[in-house]
Amino acid sequence: MWWVIAAACGLVVLVHTLPAPFLLDAMAGKRGVWHMPRTSPPTVYLTYDDGPNPSTTPDLLDALDREGVPATFFLIDAHVTEETAPLIMRMFSDGHAVALHSGERWDLLHSSTGIAKLLTANADRIATLAGSRPCRAFRPHGGWRSRSMYKGLEAIDYRLIGWGWMLWDVDPLHARTTDRIVNRIAPRVRAGDIIVMHDGNHRAPREPRPQTVEATSRLIPLLRDRGFAFGTVC
Repeated sequence: MWWVIAAACGLVVLVHTLPAPFLLDAMAGKRGVWHMPRTSPPTVYLTYDDGPNPSTTPDLLDALDREGVPATFFLIDAHVTEETAPLIMRMFSDGHAVALHSGERWDLLHSSTGIAKLLTANADRIATLAGSRPCRAFRPHGGWRSRSMYKGLEAIDYRLIGWGWMLWDVDPLHARTTDRIVNRIAPRVRAGDIIVMHDGNHRAPREPRPQTVEATSRLIPLLRDRGFAFGTVC
């Protein structure tokens, strides 16, 4: 019987590494956001992870600018440098939201104090280099989260931002192509949904992600034709 109890406890812990809300998120209340409130007009939320990336983020900002669409950029601290600071400045000046992202899944093992100090230091770094402070939003890498993470976010009044089910560009069994991204996301989107794509790579900060730019350019008119507006999660 003990192994059944152990397996059940392990499942409860591991399920919080899945990219969908579960028990911890219900306990966190409004601290964990996996879907935005429905509005009129119906609004969807484009978000981008793992940047800023000098090889892709400029083209992505150009594409968003052409369409007049705001987005939310979740930045990895290691990718925030003097070289990429102008890209972050442009995000702010173009009306996008800037938020914090993690480059490691194991941040869920930090103490509540540790995660609060880490995110505060990361926000300070963006403010110093780019001249503006990110909003109080954090996305853990892969969605991996813990009770201590939520407690740390509460201490500094941050929210954890997730995303809608299957509304992402990661497809480990196939190449990440523009067609696959568009075909996965476009039919599933509903009002209030948070979409996540990647303009960077947490392990390779300069790896080109042209499929993200192309998918964005195709998704925006498709979603507009369905009556959607676009917003930021901040």
